[in-house]
Amino acid sequence: MSTARTVVVTGAAGGIGSEIVNRFLAHGDTVVASDISPEALDTWRARWDSGASGGQHPSLHTVPADISSEQSVAALAQVVQQSLGTVDVLINNAGHFPQTAFEEMSADEWRQVIDVNLTGTFLMIRAFVPLMKASGHGRIVNIGSGSVFSGTPMQSHYVASKGGVMGLTHVLARELGGYGITVNLITPGLTVTPAAAESVKLFEAGSPEN
Repeated sequence: MSTARTVVVTGAAGGIGSEIVNRFLAHGDTVVASDISPEALDTWRARWDSGASGGQHPSLHTVPADISSEQSVAALAQVVQQSLGTVDVLINNAGHFPQTAFEEMSADEWRQVIDVNLTGTFLMIRAFVPLMKASGHGRIVNIGSGSVFSGTPMQSHYVASKGGVMGLTHVLARELGGYGITVNLITPGLTVTPAAAESVKLFEAGSPEN
């Protein structure tokens, strides 16, 4: 009996997201890899295809989307429904984590981080839960952050957004469990991805010691 699943991964072009895609493809799952940057997705598509026989990975679909946009998320969900019919696993990995001191933070920057990290997670789950409910099962995994337990200077917007994701996860686990849908949270510590390394570099450059 096949154990292959249909998996949607946001923030798939690099860092933790691309590693998640790698693991699911290695398992034989069908993966919809999404990211806001079409160019980054094309670059990673070429890498993923280079390891497949026949020139293209048959189980991989790359679909650009801005998860902070209701219309963009709806379009992504429509593509998945029309192409694959269902989704078994949703990995909400996409995130935005700039470095800004609280007193220097603009309301626009605050909203941008909340829109991507928290509202984007809400929009993705809301868009894909109907497909999971129709099939009677589903797995939703939200990528949080260990920073919610200790706080990280210069990232009040990011930590607040990830705290919101934690609360959302707890509530939805209770609301959706009766439909055979589990909702879980992973809270990794600092992971040295290229984006994280650049963020740390900018923080160090702007610190009083430098």
